[in-house]
Amino acid sequence: MRLRRRLGTLLLGGAVALPMWAAGLAPSVAQEPAPTTVVSSAYDIGTPVLRTIWVDPRKGRDGRSGATRSQAVRTLTAAWNRIPRGRALMRTGYRIMILPGTVTTSMSPNYWEDRHGTARFPILVQSARGASTVTLPSVNVYNTQYLYFVDLRFSSQDGDAIHCEKCDHFLVRNSVVRGMPPESGRIFDLLKINQSQHVYIEGNDISGASNSSLDFVAVEHGSILANRVHDAQDWCAWVKGGSAYIKVDGNEFYDCGTGGFTAGQGTGFQFMVPPWLMYEAYDVKITNNVAHDIEGAAFGVNGGYDVLIAYNTAYRVGGRDHLLEFVPGSRSCDGQPGDADRKGCTANLAQGGWGTTRVSDGENYVRIPNRHVFVYDNLIVNPPGEQSQWQQLMVAPPYSGQWQDGSHVAVPTLFDQDLRIAGNVIWDGPAGHPSGLGRDDTGCAPDNPTCNEARYYADNAINSIEPQLVAPRAGNFTVAPSSAAALSGRAVPVPDFGWSDCPGGAPTGSLSNAVPRDRAGAARSPGSLPGAYAS
Repeated sequence: MRLRRRLGTLLLGGAVALPMWAAGLAPSVAQEPAPTTVVSSAYDIGTPVLRTIWVDPRKGRDGRSGATRSQAVRTLTAAWNRIPRGRALMRTGYRIMILPGTVTTSMSPNYWEDRHGTARFPILVQSARGASTVTLPSVNVYNTQYLYFVDLRFSSQDGDAIHCEKCDHFLVRNSVVRGMPPESGRIFDLLKINQSQHVYIEGNDISGASNSSLDFVAVEHGSILANRVHDAQDWCAWVKGGSAYIKVDGNEFYDCGTGGFTAGQGTGFQFMVPPWLMYEAYDVKITNNVAHDIEGAAFGVNGGYDVLIAYNTAYRVGGRDHLLEFVPGSRSCDGQPGDADRKGCTANLAQGGWGTTRVSDGENYVRIPNRHVFVYDNLIVNPPGEQSQWQQLMVAPPYSGQWQDGSHVAVPTLFDQDLRIAGNVIWDGPAGHPSGLGRDDTGCAPDNPTCNEARYYADNAINSIEPQLVAPRAGNFTVAPSSAAALSGRAVPVPDFGWSDCPGGAPTGSLSNAVPRDRAGAARSPGSLPGAYAS
C-alpha cells in the first residue's frame, strides 16, 4: 500500500518546518518562544510504495502475519526478518509501524544489516502514535540502503544509541536520542555514522555523550538540520575523517564542553575513504545555527577545505578559552602494531593521502591544514560577567614539525590559508580584550593578506556594538528591537568558493555560499541583520 497522506505530509521535503520541540520537548521557560525553525532542504522521500508490518511490543505475537494492527508481531526482530535480505527491493518497500511501548534488547535485531531499499521502495521504521511513544534500545546498522527512522526514541546505557556503518540514504527524523549522562565516566559517542553516503539527521533531540553527541566519520553528502544537540563533554557535534558536502543548518548546540560544532577533528587514517584522503572535512556549510552555553568555542575548523561559517548566533560561549578556533586536524594510524585494519593506513598513504603508518603517542601525529575557511556575518554575544577566558580567536601558527615519513603534507603547514573573517558582530569582554591574533605564536600574521589583526578589527564590529537579544535564557535568540537599527546592514556579501586547488581528485562541492533564508525561513536582503535571524 502507499503511504497515508498524513505521513506523506510529514516526510516530504521542500520548505518544511521542523520544530525542535517535535519530540514533545518544550523550552524550560515558556514565555517569549523562539520562531519555529524552517529549513528549505529537508530530505524528500517522495511517494514510496510500502507494505506495512505492525509491531506491538506489549500484546503482539511473532507467529502472526503483521499485516494489520490486530495481527501485530511482538518483536522488531520478527518484523525485520520479513524484509528480504541481500538484494535490492523491487516490488515494494516496507514500513515497520510500532505501537506504543518499549522494545527491549532481546526484541530488537542484534545487527540491522544487509537490507537494500531503493528510492521508490525504502524501509521505514516509525512510531504509530507519534514521537516518543516508542522506545528502542541501541541500534547497530551495517550495509543498508534507504533506511529511515522516524518519530522514535532511542535510549542507550552502554554506548552509541545509533551506529550506522556503510549506510546509503539513511534518515533519522523527529526522534529523541539519549545516552548516559557525561558524568558516567564511559567514553562513547551517541549518534555515530561512518563510511556512509547521503545521511540526513533532521529535527531530533540528541544528548548525553562523554565524547561527541553527533559524530560523522567519512560521510559524503548529507545534512544535519534543525536538531537540538547537547550535553556532551567534548564537542556537541563534528564531521570529520574526510566527510564532504555536508549542510549544517538551523541546529541548536548547547551545554557541551570542548565546543559546539567543528568541521574536522582527528581521525585514524585507516578509516578514511578515497578520494577524500587529505582534509578532515570538505565543503561543509554551517549556517543559521544557535550555539549557547558552551564551555569552549562555539564553532571551529580542524583541518577543513572550503568551510563556511555564516549567519550563526552564539551566546555565552568560550569561557574555557576562545570563541572560534581554526587549528590543525590530527591524523594517526590508530590501534596497535599488528592490527589487521592498520593495513588501510599503508594503502591510503600509497594513494597520496595525508597521513602516516605510525600510532600517535599523543604528541606526534600528522597535522592537517585548513584552506578556504570563510567566517561571515555571525553574531556572538557574551552578556555582562561572561567572556572568553583568554582571547576571542584561536588560530594556530605555521607548523614545521611533521613526521618525516612521507606524510605528503606540505611544510610549513598552514591553518590560516585564505581564512576570511568579515561582517561579524562580536561582543566579548572589555575593550582591549585580546583578539588572539598578531602574536608570534599565532596564525593570521600581519603579512597574511586575508586574515590579520588589523583586518579583523576593520572588517568586523568588535566590542563596538552591544547587541540585545529578546530572551536568550528562555530560548529566544532573536535580536531585540532596540538593537535592530545598530545591527542593520552590518552583514556583508559572502563570496563563493573555488575548488581548483583541492588535492587528491575529490569531486567538486557546492561553490555557492548563498544563504537566502534565515533560521525562521525569512528571506535575507542587503539590509538584513547578522546572525541566525535576519530581522
